Amino acid sequence: MSKSKRQALRAKRQREKQKRQMITIGLVVVGAVLVSIALIYPSIKPVGDIVVPPANPRPMADGNAMGDPNAPVTIIEYSDYQCPYCRFFSEQTEQLIVETYVQTGKVYFIYRSMGNFVSDNIAKSTGVENTESSDAAEAAHCAGEQDKFWEYHDILFANQTGEGVGAYAPRRLKAFAESLDLDMNAFNECFDSHKYQQVVEQEGLDGRAAGVTGTPSFVINGELFSGAQPFDAFREVIETALIAAGQ
Repeated sequence: MSKSKRQALRAKRQREKQKRQMITIGLVVVGAVLVSIALIYPSIKPVGDIVVPPANPRPMADGNAMGDPNAPVTIIEYSDYQCPYCRFFSEQTEQLIVETYVQTGKVYFIYRSMGNFVSDNIAKSTGVENTESSDAAEAAHCAGEQDKFWEYHDILFANQTGEGVGAYAPRRLKAFAESLDLDMNAFNECFDSHKYQQVVEQEGLDGRAAGVTGTPSFVINGELFSGAQPFDAFREVIETALIAAGQ
C-alpha cells in the first residue's frame, strides 16, 4: 500500500472516531437535558384550575375537631383526601351529622387521616411511590395553625381528581392555601419542614390499631363503624350510643 493510501485510511479512521465521539457527546448532552427537564418541570408546571367550595363553617371548630368536647358521643373519622368515598361522606352525610348532632351538642367530631394510606396502596399495585395522601394531610394541619383546617379540608376534597394523579402535588397544595388567603410564609415554612409528618404517621397507626382497613372509617364511642354509609345508618349507631350514655 502506498504512503498516500495509508494516510488517507488513517484520516478516514480519524474522522470516523471523531464522529463517534461527537455522537456520544451529543447523547450525553441530550440525556442531561432530559434529566434537567424532569427535575425542573414539577416546579414550573401550571397548577391548573382550583375549585374553591362555598364556605361551610363548623360549630365550635378547633383544629381538626368540631363540636362540644364534652358531648356524650365522640366520632373519630379516619379518612384519606384521595379517597372518593371519603369525599362523598364529607360533602353529603357529614353535613347531616353536623346539623342533627354536632350543632345540638350531642356529638364531638374529630377528623384524622390514615397517613399515606391510598398512596401506599397505589405503590403496592403499581410500584410507583408517591406521598399525595400524607402531603395533603400535613398541609391541612398546617392550615389548622391559621384556624382554617376545615376550609382547607373542604378545598382538598373539592379538588380531588383521582388517585396518584398529582391533584395534591406540593405546588397545588400551596396554591390551595393561597386561595384561602393564608399567610403563605407561615404555611410554606410549616409544609416544607414536614412539621406534621409524625402527627400524620401516628394518625395512620392509630387507625390501624382501631381496626381500620379502609377509608372512610369511624370510631363512635370506641366502636368501629366502616364505610361511607347513608345518614340513617349513622343515626342508628349514634342514637344507640346516646342511649348507652344515658341521653
